[in-house]
Parts: sequence; structure tokens; C-alpha cells
Amino acid sequence: MGIPAAGGDDPVSHDAAVAPPTRHVVAWAAWDWGSAAFNAVITTFVFTVYLTSSGFGDPAETSAKLGLGTGLAGVAIALLAPVIGQRADRAGRPTLWLGVNTAIVVALSALMFTARPHPEFLWWGIALVAVGHVFFEFASVNYNAMLPRVSTPATVGRVSGLGWGAGYLGGIVLLLVLFVGFISPEVGWLGVTHAEGLNVRVAILVAALWFGVFAIPVLLALPDRPAAAEDARPRLGFLASYRALLGTIRGLAREHPHTLFFLLASAVFRDGLAGVFTFGGVIAQGTFGFAPSQVVVFGIAANVVAGLATMAFGVLDDRLGPKTLIVGSLVAMALAGGGIFAFHDRGARTFWVLGLLLCVFVGPAQSASRSFLARLIPPGREGEIFGLYATTGRAVSFLAPTMFGAAIAVGSRVTGAPAQYWGILGIVAVLLTGLLLLLPVRPLSGSTPAREARIA
Repeated sequence: MGIPAAGGDDPVSHDAAVAPPTRHVVAWAAWDWGSAAFNAVITTFVFTVYLTSSGFGDPAETSAKLGLGTGLAGVAIALLAPVIGQRADRAGRPTLWLGVNTAIVVALSALMFTARPHPEFLWWGIALVAVGHVFFEFASVNYNAMLPRVSTPATVGRVSGLGWGAGYLGGIVLLLVLFVGFISPEVGWLGVTHAEGLNVRVAILVAALWFGVFAIPVLLALPDRPAAAEDARPRLGFLASYRALLGTIRGLAREHPHTLFFLLASAVFRDGLAGVFTFGGVIAQGTFGFAPSQVVVFGIAANVVAGLATMAFGVLDDRLGPKTLIVGSLVAMALAGGGIFAFHDRGARTFWVLGLLLCVFVGPAQSASRSFLARLIPPGREGEIFGLYATTGRAVSFLAPTMFGAAIAVGSRVTGAPAQYWGILGIVAVLLTGLLLLLPVRPLSGSTPAREARIA
């Protein structure tokens, strides 16, 4: 089985020339706004930092265990994501499954309230994060599958960008609310104190509620609609789904190898980019002595910096080309990560400078990655290849967490003492591996700026 010919799996529905109502676009983007509760609060700047605090044990050991747990979640996603993605396409019920998977994530998030700051609760907290991460990815598959329903061929990029931007903004707003209301003050709203980690645990409850509330609009505005008979496709079983995926990959290797090379390279370096945000707060607290409230402030600054840099660097994407921007970003991030490792004993100011420098290049690398892929896609096969782009990204999502934990273990053995700061070397290794895989990739011959703009 090769790659479908043009018109087989177009990412925009056939009636998409009519612009969807604005309220549908806003309802769809609201889910991304709400999802910041899981991305920014739980997996990045609050709950994972809380799990690696001294109450749960030695920060180096708890960080390594967190890396193991999230790494196992990545393996589960790698095994199941292709099946989930194909079933989302074939079943034609993305809204139902978006609601189910989001509800599971919200429930797991609320259960994190029960993780008290004692060693016996560590694995329970890690398990909630790991399983929540799996179902969040499943929800994301369903969410992304709804993009054609809220966009047209002329607006799909802008609508997608609106959701991306809403996620950044939602993370900043929610972190500010939680910081002012619960995390920073000795006695927060509703009389919440720091005893038994109550301030963090209540903040996570608020985050769960935030996600649940902002997920409702898209479920009401975009109910599932019966598929037309001509659009019906037979559902594939588990093994058949993988056979179809392998057929697509074989077709790429035979007809468009550089597209396949880029999919592989981007899967690796995008996981490294995700690792920067996932473990940045952990290193800030465990290595540089940030208090939980300081980690939240850093998280707010990191989101602002990443968002502004992504917009600003878009000009360089057009002028220098996306591959140049990706290579430059990855090199700069590797240097900044090396600086964090080398100057780990220089205090919090060092991490403020080098950590934010890392964040400057995360968004531009992600944005340019999509732009570069647009220049590699054979005409008429955009939907198929962008779908594979999403699948390959999830398929290696275990790399950064596993390398982070492995590097800490190696560092602790080499130094004979807890060495959490070695974890940054694991992230840098993933980024550099992706860079090396990217270097041989060449753009599609005959690509034109007009076509690139149309696809991007």
C-alpha cells in the first residue's frame, strides 16, 4: 500500500469553502485554552515540580523516577497513537471521543489532589501524570481531527495558529491566577495554606475545573454528524492499522525519501523541544533552588518569551528558510543547555538567563518545522503527510523523558552524589540527534513561495 493519490484524504472537508461560523472557531480554540491546565500547570510548572520536591524524597531520585514514568507513558502513546489516529478518521465521531478522553484527563487531574508530599505518594502521583499524559494525547488526536470543520483551505493555518496561541495565553492566565490565589501567599484564597502541600493540591483542582469548563464549548458547538455513505470507510483492527501505516511509510521511502527523513528528524528534535518545557521547572527547583512560586513566575515568563519569539522569528522563516531557522535554533538551544550544565552552581540568575534563552528558540523551531514540511510534501498529499507528522511526533515521545532520567543516573554514578543537573545533557543529546538527522534533508525541488504559503 503506497501513499494515496491526491483527493483521497484531504485535510479540509469538501464543503470547506464556506467559512464556518466564528463561534465554532472560538469554541474549538477554547479547548486549547483550557488544555493549558494540563500542559502548563500539571506536566510543566506546578505538579511535576511538586512531585520532585524534598517532601517526596531526594530531588535527583524523584526526578529520575518521574522521567521513567513519563517515558513509559510515551511508549504507550507510541504503540497506540497510530490506531487512535486512524480510528478517529474512520469512525467519524471525534466530538464524542474528545469528550470521553478529556473527561478522563480532568478526572485524573482532580485525583492529583490526593498526592500528599510524602514518599509513599510519589509513584501514585507519577502514575496519575503518566496515565493522564496518555489520555491527553488521545484527546489531542480527536481535537486535531476537528480542525477541518472549523476552517477553510484559506484559513486552516490561521485557525490552527489561533488554537496554538490560545494555549500559550491560557497557560499564562491560569498560572497567574494560581500563583496569586494559592501558590505564593502564606494563606491563599479560601484560607488555603502550604501545610501538606495544600496550596499546590488545591491549585491542581482548580486547573482540572478550568480544563473541564473550557472543554464544554466545542462539545456543544460541534456535535458529531452522521457520515455520508460515500465518505464511509471500513474500520481497521489493531494490526490492520499498523499495516496501513507501514504501507504509507514504504511509499514515502520509495517516492519521497527526504520527506520521510524529515519526519524522522523532526520527531526526534520536537521531543527534545517538549522536554525543555517538561523538565525546565524541575531543574529550576532541584538544581537552582527556585521556590515553587518562583518556578511559576519563570513559567509565565517562559510562555511569554516563547510566544513572542515565535511570532517575531516568522519573518526569518520567510527570509532565511525554515531549515536554516531550525538548525540555528537547535544549535542555540544546545549551547544554552550546555551552559546550564557547566554553570549549574552559579545560582538562580544563571537559569533565568539561560533557561529563558532556551525558551526563545522552542516556538520558532516548532513553527519552522511545520513550514519546512510544507515545502517537502508532494502536491495533493498534504493531509496524509501532516497526519504522519503528528503520529511520528508521538511515536518517539519517550526519548526526552528517558534520556533525562538516564543522564541523571549516569551523573549520580560519575559524581558519587545526587546530580539532577546532568538531566539537561539528556535533553541536549536528543536535540543534537534530531539536528544531525535533519542536516541531510533537502527541500522538494520545484517548490515555490506561492505553493509554500498555500500549504503552510
